[in-house]
Amino acid sequence: MLEVTELRKTYPTGDEALKGVSMAVEGSETVAMIGPSGAGKSTFIRCINRLTEPSDGEVRLDGSDLTELDDDALRTARRDVGMIFQEYNLVERLTVMENVLTGRLGYVSAWSAFRRSFPAEDIERAYDILDRVGLGDMENKRVDELSGGQRQRVGIARAVIQNPKILLVDEPTPSLDPETSNTVMRLLTDIAAEQDVPVLINIHEVDLAMEHADRIVGLHDGGFVFEGTPDELDDAGLDRVYRGAEIPDTADGTATDATDEEREILADPDRTLKGGT
Repeated sequence: MLEVTELRKTYPTGDEALKGVSMAVEGSETVAMIGPSGAGKSTFIRCINRLTEPSDGEVRLDGSDLTELDDDALRTARRDVGMIFQEYNLVERLTVMENVLTGRLGYVSAWSAFRRSFPAEDIERAYDILDRVGLGDMENKRVDELSGGQRQRVGIARAVIQNPKILLVDEPTPSLDPETSNTVMRLLTDIAAEQDVPVLINIHEVDLAMEHADRIVGLHDGGFVFEGTPDELDDAGLDRVYRGAEIPDTADGTATDATDEEREILADPDRTLKGGT
């Protein structure tokens, strides 16, 4: 179980990327995090495994506070956090199989890692996972010969072979076509169920989040402004996430902290937010 409590990130410039946000992710649920660019989504994901150092707050994975670990302990703890990157973060000149097996580097000695020598059981499992992600016949291809969708599947396979306690996914679909995007999202949700691990996804495409996620969390200006099921994310919720408009809370249905323009938006029941990043 991942528990994030009052997480804050303030950069040296004074900009607050995260303003004391808290959430929990557990079981085999898929949680999609949506919001405009600059809302803090990628920062939140990266603070969890300390690729970005948080300024304050706690990040607990099965009870262990990752923010308190020294470098050696953090290196070990990161084996439990599978990370799937927007830009794939693969080694282009290596084969598909070699890239997938880098997910086991935290489990072998430095000498074995240098020689890219892995136990037979790791190699066997890598073949099984490649079959599962639809790359069973591509283990010897170089990564730079693959399409974007295929590279994303390699990244997923590399994360899964870690045997993580949670999968963190940073914008998995922005450069993919709609069909491939849906395939990748289905793959992530299926793996969550099969491996019984939660998946936290930072995603711009609201329609994909609503179709595939069990729960949606909305960020705006470094704070959570929505949390609920896809069915609960209505136009007013989208306005709050993408425009900072307040949910109506007065007797006449107007929003106390909204501008005149935002009140007009919230008052129009036929309005549907299109796109929205």
